[in-house]
Amino acid sequence: MSAFHKSFMQSKLPPLMEGSSGTLPPTGTSRIGRRQQKYDYAPVHWDKYFRGRNVVTVGGNKFCTYSNGDSGPLLVLLHGGGFSALTWALFSVDIVEAVECQVLAIDLRGHGDTETTADNDLTIETLSKDVADVINTIYPSDSPPIILVGHSMGGAVAVHVADLSHTLDIIGLVVIDVVEGTAMDALSSMQSFLRNRPKSFSSIEEAISWSVRNHQVRNIESAKVSVPGQIKNAATGVNLSAAGEVKSSRIIESSGSEKSKEDEVDFKAPEPAAIGPYTWRIDLCATEKYWSGWFQGLSKSFLKCPEQKLLILANVDRLDRDLTVGQMQGKFGMHVLPRCGHAVHEDDPDKVAGVIANFLVRNKFAEPTSKFIKLLPGC
Repeated sequence: MSAFHKSFMQSKLPPLMEGSSGTLPPTGTSRIGRRQQKYDYAPVHWDKYFRGRNVVTVGGNKFCTYSNGDSGPLLVLLHGGGFSALTWALFSVDIVEAVECQVLAIDLRGHGDTETTADNDLTIETLSKDVADVINTIYPSDSPPIILVGHSMGGAVAVHVADLSHTLDIIGLVVIDVVEGTAMDALSSMQSFLRNRPKSFSSIEEAISWSVRNHQVRNIESAKVSVPGQIKNAATGVNLSAAGEVKSSRIIESSGSEKSKEDEVDFKAPEPAAIGPYTWRIDLCATEKYWSGWFQGLSKSFLKCPEQKLLILANVDRLDRDLTVGQMQGKFGMHVLPRCGHAVHEDDPDKVAGVIANFLVRNKFAEPTSKFIKLLPGC
């Protein structure tokens, strides 16, 4: 079993996250004397963390995006396979508090609330083109400087966009917990891991509870907002990322026009026929043919990107030979957060935001705010 997979599957308890509802017990309850304390796994609406939710139309495709921040460089956040843009919810709050920046989190093709004419086309070329199209549609001219931030599969997409795009003003690249060598090694055992996941859940709370108890996400607060973006109602096919009252949103069209859309439907309790079961938004087992294309050649592509680069890992063992040599030559910055699982930015969003904020300030990409904390080397 690879180091990547061992870390992904290990069963140690999650760290306590400041501001979260606490760590997860081994069951869903804990015995305190003769009383039993229950843990709250109720889903949380996205608008607690993001300022806006926009639908960007490109041709016949509708990409769901979430935004935060008012000024400064644009951090384009790309989630991993099976996740959604809501994986960045807590991080987006922390980063805009630390530095003057804007955030754009995108539901990639086949994920979250994005709807395309070919949801099953998940080649690295298609995913990368989608990202460039979304950015160019939102900013048809004079876009702010862009820092691409990608986790796992999204990290591979970020590298591919930076490597091939000549139309975007990309100044920085941040990759979170994906390295070609360890990712390729883990692919052989990934089908077994995916087949052992539950195929469905009786409730949204059960899905959130499973995710935290099995350490897919070790931060309960983050799981409560991000997991609903990963599942859908089995009967209706409706994605569940907008739990709670439906809010107003913008529709941005590829023609460059923009219009407001006021959704006047308030949240109501689902009809009995629409209550569970819930299934995964995307069948990751069916995407196996794309896996090697996501990660093959990733290290060399990352190293040759001219932008300032940062690699954030949950375990230093993830480094392959190319990256080890590149890191020794000072070709990129690196930070390891060993108390986190694979979803580093969800498990400890404050620390990840602090590392990236320091990267932005150090390279003079963004101005610090009064809440910025300078990290000492090695911290």
